[in-house]
Parts: sequence; structure tokens; C-alpha cells
Amino acid sequence: MIAEPDDDGRVQSVVAERGPTVLRIALGGQLRRLRESKGISREDAGESIRGSHAKISRLELGRTGFKERDIRDLLTLYGVIDPEEREAFLDLARKANEPGWWHRYSDLLPSWFSTYLGLEQAAGKIRTYEAHLVPGLLQTPEYAKAVLTLGTDDADTDRRVAVRQRRQQLLFRPIEPPIVWAVIDEAALHRPVGGAAVHRKQMEHLIDLADVPNITIQVLPYSAGEHAAAGSSFSILRFAEPELPDIVYLEHLTSALYLDRRQDLAQYLSVMDRLSVQALPPDKSIDMLRKYATGL
Repeated sequence: MIAEPDDDGRVQSVVAERGPTVLRIALGGQLRRLRESKGISREDAGESIRGSHAKISRLELGRTGFKERDIRDLLTLYGVIDPEEREAFLDLARKANEPGWWHRYSDLLPSWFSTYLGLEQAAGKIRTYEAHLVPGLLQTPEYAKAVLTLGTDDADTDRRVAVRQRRQQLLFRPIEPPIVWAVIDEAALHRPVGGAAVHRKQMEHLIDLADVPNITIQVLPYSAGEHAAAGSSFSILRFAEPELPDIVYLEHLTSALYLDRRQDLAQYLSVMDRLSVQALPPDKSIDMLRKYATGL
């Protein structure tokens, strides 16, 4: 859980390690609890900041930035009048509005993917199924470059690779690294992206990553036959903050879907659970990775 606003050291650590998205979630949750403790509706809170109940909902879920004027007006409405307490909330809002590391790559990244990067940095658990390629978080720079140059001649390829490498730092961060559980279809292991040498190095990298305590890798073998995902890659992000529900992320060539409806989550969680059962256990998965690493 996020620390209270006056725990400055903890706040600084969270900013450094998990990024501003989680701070927005935390501040939004604190504002929601204040509102509910006073018995104030979202509609009334929205009117106080010249907005709607939908705007209050977005603020409380951490899905939008905070204007200081809105925070001041909401704190007044909720009866928070102590100057030091108000300033602590405002300071947290300022930190939550700071750009994430990915902001420097905004010229490369579509807005829908920037949203994902913020959520990925904030997630406490990431479960992913990849049908055709090694998941981005687990790719070597050479493999990533080969993937990113497929069908394109982009002068910014090296910067795009740098984004992928920067994402991967969350796997090893010293404070609250996420649990990553990846199920990779055998088809991805069979496809020598970048050529034999690049692919072999990628397989060896997966074997090394499997030794990291917060990373679990499973291979879904051809022998498993048909399965519930039907070739559709997806990720499920779970957060320590109860204010934000699980999110299913589905990426397309030019867009992405973010699903958080209860029925959608239930279906994708069920599919992921079944994939994990059908896939080889982690130790057997490593054996298969070794086969592909040495058999090329």
C-alpha cells in the first residue's frame, strides 16, 4: 500500500521505483475515502470543481492528472482545513503529475502505449500470454531490434529498443519488483527472429531470467493441442492498490484495448489459469528452452 502523504521518504521511493501512475492511484483513493467519509456523492463533488461525476470517478481511479485548484476545492468540501495536511495532499498531487521516464520518448510512443507503460510500472503482478513472440519485458536488445524492424525501416529503431530496455528495469528494481508470470507458446520458440544467433541468445536469456525469484516462465507446447486463448496474446495487470481493478491489455498494430469490466476480467483470468495448467511446469519449460537454445 502507498504511504500517507506526510511520509516523504516513502513517497520519494515510490516516485523513483513505480512512477507517477501509482501516486495518482493512491491520491485518488485517499480523495475517495474522504468523500465517502463525509457522505458526499460524486455528483456533488463534481459540481464543486465545475465538473461531472465522471470526472470525479476518473480522479479517484487515478486515470487523469490533478489540477491544484480542483484538489484545493475538494479538500475544502471534504473538511480538510489544516494547512499542513492540505499542503501534504497538494505536494503528492504535484509528484503525481510529474512525467514518467517514458515522457522523453513521447515523439515515438502513441498515447495508448504510454498509458500502458504507466500501468506496467505501477503493477504488482503481470501475467502475460504471448502466442508469437517472446514478451517484450523478456526480450534481449538484439531480439527486440529484430522485432521492431520487421517490415519497417525506422531511423528511430535504437530509441525504440532503448524504451524496451528501460521497461525491463522494473524486473530488478530494489523496491517492490512486480511478480511476472509469462506463458509463451512454443511457436515463439520455434520462430528464429533475427537469425539463429540472436534467437539462441534469446533462449539463453529466458533461461537466466527464470532464475530470478519474481519471474516465472512457462512454455505452452504444441502437444497441448487447442487452447482457450486461440492465438490471442494478452496481459493481465494487477495492482496492490485496491482503488484500481485488474486490467486486461490487448495490443493491436495501431491501437490497444484496456478491459476492466468484471465479466471480461473473469473470462481472461479463467483463460490464463487454464493456459498455466496446460503449459509445461517451470522446470520442464526450462528443459524445452535449453532444447531450442542448443538445437539451432
